Amino acid sequence: MELDYKRIVVTFLMHLGDVILTTPFLEVLRKAAPHSHITYVIDEKLQQVMQYNPNIDELIVVDKKGRHNSISGLNEVAREINAKGKPDIVINLHPNERTSYLAWKIHAPITTGMSHFLFRPFMTKYTRLDRKTRHAADMYINVLEQLGVTDISNSGLHIETCEAWRREAQEFYASHGLTNSDTLIGFNIGSAVPEKRWPAERFAHVADHFGRLGYKTVFFGGPMDLEMVQPVVEQMETKPIVATGKFQLGPLAAAMSRCNLLITNDSGPMHVAISQKVPIVALYGPSNPFFYGPYQVHAIVLETMDSYEVGKSMKKIIKEGNYKGLSVISEGQVIKAAETLLSESK
Repeated sequence: MELDYKRIVVTFLMHLGDVILTTPFLEVLRKAAPHSHITYVIDEKLQQVMQYNPNIDELIVVDKKGRHNSISGLNEVAREINAKGKPDIVINLHPNERTSYLAWKIHAPITTGMSHFLFRPFMTKYTRLDRKTRHAADMYINVLEQLGVTDISNSGLHIETCEAWRREAQEFYASHGLTNSDTLIGFNIGSAVPEKRWPAERFAHVADHFGRLGYKTVFFGGPMDLEMVQPVVEQMETKPIVATGKFQLGPLAAAMSRCNLLITNDSGPMHVAISQKVPIVALYGPSNPFFYGPYQVHAIVLETMDSYEVGKSMKKIIKEGNYKGLSVISEGQVIKAAETLLSESK
């Protein structure tokens, strides 16, 4: 399929980590279509992830929980897209009902990618997502391969930051006495899925271990993570920097880029750090790191599962209950992994 010199709309209304995992797709698409106008349709809460992405020309934001949370709202989005110039190609990257309806409603001459089965008959070319043999980022790139793209080389996940975001992060750290010579270890202890959380008190013990050695430590997370982070900080003997709830997504990426290492559960902020090429110690329970783990970054993944049943969703694994909890990962294992990455980065 010819992709260059076209108006291309990419529809994807998923969560933070999922959106970041589409950035290699956009890099590959831009190389295949250097003269095309590329529009990305995104949840408005996540727009800073793509705000300065060099591989797109325009963002269309969708208020999923508000004014666009209806058929008429999605019709409004489709009209907005068409008012800016009739698209030649729509590429839908997720098969849920909302994005599938929107992709169809844009009524481009070519609609491709994924689709909910109800809208699949209206697709010009349906491209199945390979959920069994590829990392999620490569799964999205494979959509382009199915459209004839051969150069799929890419530089990994990426959130482009701006000077204002970098300055905000620098001023925050300076206010907490961080200097350029300090080694900074970040901690991301939250997750929307409780089964993906390592015991919070263990993060406190690991942070104290490195704090006593002279490292600086910082806790990240959104406002909803404060009630989880605060008890951890209160039981610590050393004093960490608490960045939890302090940053929007763009400045968060800038703040994470200062870290020499991040110790993290499997969650969206992990992918934010990966987008800034921060070395990662990642803790995985019921989710499969082969598909959703650190992508093209220096990382050590500590897993609780001996094996994963390909094709079985994390929700089903949790429901069945036949998996080891994250508590089987010891503090010693995490410290050893962190020390390994810190020594390799010197």
